[in-house]
Amino acid sequence: MGRAFLDVNNPPRLSEEAEARLDALTDEEITAAALGDPDNPPLTEEEFARMVPGNFVRRVRASTGLSQAKFAERYRINHARLRDLEQGRGAPDSALVAYLQVIAREPEAVDRALNAAPR
Repeated sequence: MGRAFLDVNNPPRLSEEAEARLDALTDEEITAAALGDPDNPPLTEEEFARMVPGNFVRRVRASTGLSQAKFAERYRINHARLRDLEQGRGAPDSALVAYLQVIAREPEAVDRALNAAPR
């Protein structure tokens, strides 16, 4: 069997029955069930801290609808660096964070700036 990939723009949904069971649980019951799951141990503070920048990078890229390779090519970001950031290996520096924020808010302006004729 091949690898399965999730579509970030179309995540799987709970069935109505599963959603009703979940809605009937208290926050304490949900937390207890999560903590009792041996296949899903809680994140350490260090693991959580590594995920936050990766999630930001992934969300910005996903909002464009581009693959990692196409996003890296279009916005001139090293593909290996982008992949590492999305997988929580390292954190983007302040310049890359700012660049990603501009891409998220004004992708057309970034495209125009990158594709303008040199002066």
